[in-house]
Amino acid sequence: MTEWHSYEPASGHRLPHDPLNAIVAPRPIGWVSTLSADGVPNLAPYSFFNLFNYTPPLIGFSSMGWKDSVANIAATGEFVWNLVSRDLGEAMNATAANVAADVDEFALAGLETLASLHVKPPRVAASRAQFECKVTQIVRLETKEGRELDQWLVLGEAVAIHIDPAMLDDGVYQTARGEPILRGGGPADYFAITEESLFKMRRPG
Repeated sequence: MTEWHSYEPASGHRLPHDPLNAIVAPRPIGWVSTLSADGVPNLAPYSFFNLFNYTPPLIGFSSMGWKDSVANIAATGEFVWNLVSRDLGEAMNATAANVAADVDEFALAGLETLASLHVKPPRVAASRAQFECKVTQIVRLETKEGRELDQWLVLGEAVAIHIDPAMLDDGVYQTARGEPILRGGGPADYFAITEESLFKMRRPG
């Protein structure tokens, strides 16, 4: 009979490291570029990120604290999501540094930019896919008792999507070819998607 390690989160997990983000993993990375109201570029990764709707395409990320990305989006209503491939992992990690709001993380990580078509924040030139987004909602998260948290869910509609043609076969996007990396648990765990990890299942009926 299994001896479960069970716990109530409000009382603590009784483990060396909180297992929550290792269980709900791996998670795609929200590498989000923004511009401040004064025009300062910002680029930061968020591991609480995903796609939430097809039509229109809605993506979202959650920020622990009112960080520069959220403040910029609240001020301008725009952001860009950039795909993180394995070769961009170290640059992405560099943009996770806690630096002053007037620091340009593109320059900090040595990344070239591309101009966006419909929003002002730049794109990461080396990224294989980018979504230009207009914000639709900024939601302050709450506990079950209704207590407000310093945790902010940002949702945006992709108004332009850019794909490196090398990622397409006969018009079909090849997920593994872009070698996206995903966030695992613990202080440093990441995973890479490769062709070897691919398997297929058709949805029944």
